[in-house]
Amino acid sequence: MTAMPPRFDITAAQIERVVNKFYAAVRRDPVLAPVFAAHVPRDVWPAHEAKIASFWRNAILYERIYDGNPMQKHMAARNVQAEHFPHWLGLFDKTLMAELPPDTARAFSALAHRIARGLRMGVEDLRTPEHAPPTL
Repeated sequence: MTAMPPRFDITAAQIERVVNKFYAAVRRDPVLAPVFAAHVPRDVWPAHEAKIASFWRNAILYERIYDGNPMQKHMAARNVQAEHFPHWLGLFDKTLMAELPPDTARAFSALAHRIARGLRMGVEDLRTPEHAPPTL
């Protein structure tokens, strides 16, 4: 069986570096730090970063090493709000541009934005009253 080629040119080490730099920035960010602190204790950050790196390695490199459900986690985290996603993406994009070649950063950003749209919709739907009209 032939392995699928990566979505774009990036290494596992680059993905891990992006994840580590991004979450270092998250821990300093006045908007996102409290959101993450409620779910990721200080001593759990290395394991969290490893899990998220495995998510991206699965999504980009097609390594079957990730075991999780991001939608379920984001919906269960009651303090995650739809308005956090643009801020998260801005910080993520800044990290990508600082750590990766421009073409790789753009490709990674496009994938992150696509995934974030789905997660944001899940969070918004969860917060919508049962009989409210749909948001289109």
